[in-house]
Amino acid sequence: MWQHTLTAIRRCIGTRRRRWLVAATLLVGAAVALGAPDRTLAGLSDPAQSLMSVTVPLLGILLVHDLHRSDNRARLTPTLLAAVLVAAGVGALGMLFCATGLAFKASAGAWDHAATIAAGGVLVQVLAQLVGTGMGLLLRSPWAAFPATFLPFAVWLALAPVAEWRWLTPYETARHLSSGQMSTQAWLQWLTVLLIWGVALNAFGAMRHAGRRRPGGASDGLSAPGAA
Repeated sequence: MWQHTLTAIRRCIGTRRRRWLVAATLLVGAAVALGAPDRTLAGLSDPAQSLMSVTVPLLGILLVHDLHRSDNRARLTPTLLAAVLVAAGVGALGMLFCATGLAFKASAGAWDHAATIAAGGVLVQVLAQLVGTGMGLLLRSPWAAFPATFLPFAVWLALAPVAEWRWLTPYETARHLSSGQMSTQAWLQWLTVLLIWGVALNAFGAMRHAGRRRPGGASDGLSAPGAA
């Protein structure tokens, strides 16, 4: 399985467009982390990780789209694992950018809750990626799946008037993680969101993927050649 996982990770940069996507994601995070006015780890992590989480799901969508093209269902688990590892790497680099930004100038209490914020940055990207892979499994076209990754945010906006329901969306829990002030209730909220938007969405997508016949059609231009 690890060989297939490594192959899937390499597919993330298997084409020029994918390499540009990864580079753009990291550059946005670095620019925000180095230029944001709030010189605390929480103040830098929140905007940097939030903006990177917009494009991270597209990497997962493209990875599972390779499976649609190859019809190799046996490699779904390694592909999902690769997507999670890539997202975790993006989150870790985002925290490195934030730490670098604080090295130049830091406000009082800049490193408060540093461990929780660092873990939160990784978890934010992992969940964003799982939303991408789930939508990618449900929708065969990446151009349909990527806009669908904004559904959780739309749900958050719809539930905004009802505060007790807002925590069922990734955006609300991401704000808690970025602040570093995670109570027992906040962690339970995070686990609930993970089960809804990470586990359940991908499980449903995997069942839909398994029931499909081998698809045809032309490449989307972002897919890696020889995808497994």
